[in-house]
Amino acid sequence: MTGQPSGGPLAGLLVVDLSRALAGPQAAMMLGDLGARVIKVEGPGGDDTRSWGPPFVTADDGTTESTYFLSCNRNKESIALDLKNADDAAVLARLIERADVLLENFKPGVLQRLGFGTERLTRLNPRLVVLSISGFGHDGPEAGRAGYDQIAQGEAGLMSLTGPDPDHPQRVGVPIADLLAGMNGAFGVLAALRERDRTGRGQVVRTSLLASVIAAHAFQGTRWTVAGDLGAAQGNQHPTIAPYGLFRCAGGSVQIACGNDAMWHRLRAAFDLPDDPGYATNADRLARRDDLTALLEAVFADFEPDELLRRLAAAGIPAGRVRSLDEVYAWEQTRSQRLLIDVEHRSLGKIALPGSALRTFALTETGEETETTRDLHDPPPVLDADAAAVRAWLAATP
Repeated sequence: MTGQPSGGPLAGLLVVDLSRALAGPQAAMMLGDLGARVIKVEGPGGDDTRSWGPPFVTADDGTTESTYFLSCNRNKESIALDLKNADDAAVLARLIERADVLLENFKPGVLQRLGFGTERLTRLNPRLVVLSISGFGHDGPEAGRAGYDQIAQGEAGLMSLTGPDPDHPQRVGVPIADLLAGMNGAFGVLAALRERDRTGRGQVVRTSLLASVIAAHAFQGTRWTVAGDLGAAQGNQHPTIAPYGLFRCAGGSVQIACGNDAMWHRLRAAFDLPDDPGYATNADRLARRDDLTALLEAVFADFEPDELLRRLAAAGIPAGRVRSLDEVYAWEQTRSQRLLIDVEHRSLGKIALPGSALRTFALTETGEETETTRDLHDPPPVLDADAAAVRAWLAATP
């Protein structure tokens, strides 16, 4: 670890990351991607995700690394501290005194019992911004519940909307509740830092897996709260737009998104479909979606996916394929967006990681852009790798 990242909009900020698993580490990694220095404080046994696998990757020296841990801990340093030990707790206190941001995702009340409740944090550092992520919220009748992604997906209604039909609920294929909570947490930290610029005082930012999924219900939420229409899983067809979804063709399938009536008429004309007034508006098409799907798939049966996608592009119809992850990471568009980054891991050597979703650009007075996105990344740390350097820094820093 370089100790201080070079550049980025958050350069000069120190983040102390007490979190484990995914939601908190995701938030901390996002802040690190933007240039903050992130010190990950792990228990003596390390973050839980160091043991989550397979797959594990074995280094030349025989040590193993979890690919799960690698996914959410780049651009961080690691120090192992036992917070029940007075000397180690004192090290954390010294880190907090110097920090701009503290992240934690213990169950509500645990940090207080460890001796670092809000009152003490404020005494140690009145400018500290604290991000606290829980499973189901920090108050309310179920505040004490442990939060794991799939449980939150189910409890927050997301699984009822995902899958082939209402009788077969499905989780999303990535831990979306954790990821959303991490993103919301990072967003809240930035807002609190902006408030600190005005007031000179820190803030506590709280979010949860439950809140993050419910806040992402989007139109499915208002569909119920306003119209009383209860959404349910219905496979790969959009619940309120048609045609919009996955359609079979010769040897595969393609996805189509006709977001307005004009697109539908272009699609109809491109494939010589009859001008049926029963499909004139989106509401008409939605009411007859099964018939419409059968009509389109009968026409598409004459086309291989690549040829069908060319025809759709020529007609101005948004469309795409369903790629496997190996295809995604080999795709030139992925690489052009810096969504695959190379790092030199301490035990594994050179490895590739998925990159940040954000890119930043400085604007000149004439409007010219110069990219300022962080391009040198530090690998996820091995456990306690930076302990000596962090302790030496603390000793040398008043």
